[in-house]
Amino acid sequence: MRVSRILKSCKDFFYRKDGASGIEYAIAAAMVAVVLSAFVGPISDDVKTIFGNVKTSMEKAGEVKPPQ
Repeated sequence: MRVSRILKSCKDFFYRKDGASGIEYAIAAAMVAVVLSAFVGPISDDVKTIFGNVKTSMEKAGEVKPPQ
């Protein structure tokens, strides 16, 4: 009797639909974290290079005096 009640509770737990969205969000967040961790290094180097180029260009533009 007790074992059948435990089995029924387990079966009901696995077939419930109300907690599925929370689990799906957790899985999606974990997958996004894995993808980001794989690409953060190469992307951050590229972004630093781009901002360095912009900074250099702005510094050079500030050194040039406009014609009067």
